[in-house]
This record gives sequence, structure tokens and C-alpha cells, in this order.
Amino acid sequence: MDSLCKDHFLQRQYRKLDGGVLWSRNERNLDCTVTFQTHSILQRFMLHFDLLQLDCNDHLYVYDGAHATAPPKADLSCRNTKQQVGALFTRSNFVTLKYVTDNWGTDANGFKLVITAVKDPKHGCKEFRCKQREFCVSADLTCDGVDHCADGSDEDTAALCPESGGSGGGSTWIAIVVGAAALLALLVLLALCCYCRSRAPTRRTHLHLQQMASSNGAGGGGKGAGPTASPATRLPGNWAHPAGPRG
Repeated sequence: MDSLCKDHFLQRQYRKLDGGVLWSRNERNLDCTVTFQTHSILQRFMLHFDLLQLDCNDHLYVYDGAHATAPPKADLSCRNTKQQVGALFTRSNFVTLKYVTDNWGTDANGFKLVITAVKDPKHGCKEFRCKQREFCVSADLTCDGVDHCADGSDEDTAALCPESGGSGGGSTWIAIVVGAAALLALLVLLALCCYCRSRAPTRRTHLHLQQMASSNGAGGGGKGAGPTASPATRLPGNWAHPAGPRG
């Protein structure tokens, strides 16, 4: 909430939105007014709290309109709980919030307010229709982790958002894909290792046979046998037909 209140010029602007969440956590010395507007005149705002725990000297005023002038639709303080307040609906397509705090508080003080632009189904619904209240909300608000319908239907993990799994399902799928890729890479590496190990004995055997052949050739030369005899020991005549008297 404090970030919306820092700029006085921005406080005076109408912010158009389909849905959003306002957080406040022990913000002190605030006197801030902000106004939100729907995108269509056929829409209005629904507000409900996920957290409401204000200090007794702090007040959150909710006005049904574009200005904080008429009596507020709600004046919320320490006496109010989120269960007691429930859902608030505007009659116009504007809502104005005025938040006033003093200079004292605890970390437990604050609120979490969900604001949603809704349209009655009688005006037609081409977006998403909430289950219980049957309001029409923007399809962009589904499966975003925020209960914009105030009945959980826009975050229905069974029918609408199966990939979310209720809590970070997208991350689960990413982890599964990464794990499968790592397993595939490991299998390829093991296959390469097995192939290299199977080739190594064949290569060693081939080298051993070459060494044996070379060794045998050297020994034969020392005996003077075979065509590989040393040139220094050439014998007279034709080796294949030794010299001597014929028959």
C-alpha cells in the first residue's frame, strides 16, 4: 500500500484494473487515498480480505465511488475481522480506499485485500464465470494463485488448473523434464563407456599378435632360414633350386 501512496500525483489518478491484491504490513504515519476503476461501465468491484488485522488507531475506509467524500461504505479497524466483513460490493464501477495509520504498530498489523472487477451474468459473459456467485471475471485472473472469485473456482486445480497441482505444479513438471533429460544423458554415457571397454581387449589382442609376428620374424633371420635371411649370409645359387650336380 505504501508504494501507491508515495507519489501524490499518482494518488489522484484512476487506476483501471481487472483484479489485484493490496498488501499492507505495519505501515506507519499514512494518510493515503487511491481510486480504482473498472474497464467497463457494466462492471463493478468485489473486495474481500485474505488478511485483516488492523491496529485500533488505524482505519481503512472503503468508498463506493470515485471520491472519498460521501459516508464510507465501510470503516474498518481493529474491531473487524475478515470473516465478519466478508465480501464487499460496489454499486458503481469505482472504488476509493483511504488508509490512515498512526506512528505505532506491530508486525502483525496489516491487511491483504483482493480487488476484482466483476460483471453480472445477465450482461453476458465471454470470460470466466465464477461457480457459486456466477459473476464474470477476466480470464487472465484464472490460475494465478489468487482467489478472485472468493469461492476458489478460478483456482480450481482439479478442473481448471490441473497443471498447477495446487502448489507449484509448473515447477514440478520442469523438474520431471530436467530429471528425464539427465537420466537419458547418463544412459548415453554408460553406453559409450561399455562400448569403449568392449573395444579395448580387441585392440590389445591385435597389438599382441603384431608383436608376436615381429618377434618370430627376427628369430627366423638369426637362423638363416626363409627369404628374410640377412643379406650378409647370401647362399650361392638359387635358393629355391640349390646348386649342385643334377641327377
